[in-house]
Amino acid sequence: MPKVAVAGTLFPALLSGAARFFMTASSSAELARRIQWFDFVMIGLVVFVWMLVLTVVMGCVVVWLMKGPAYVADPYEVSHSDEPKR
Repeated sequence: MPKVAVAGTLFPALLSGAARFFMTASSSAELARRIQWFDFVMIGLVVFVWMLVLTVVMGCVVVWLMKGPAYVADPYEVSHSDEPKR
């Protein structure tokens, strides 16, 4: 999950940085508006990825806690079906 969180943060940041080089508009105000809108979308994507990672991690912790440690008290010998009793 750390790799997903890092990739989900760096990829939108790189896209946001690349948008400053590749976006074009007729005026500087329009260009600033488009870049700001794209930045907001990338921030939303990062928050979405973080929430997904947090949800999955919380689910894993719940499963880990509910399973608990494995205890073996007294093993019970079970007869195998491929070896019938005589």
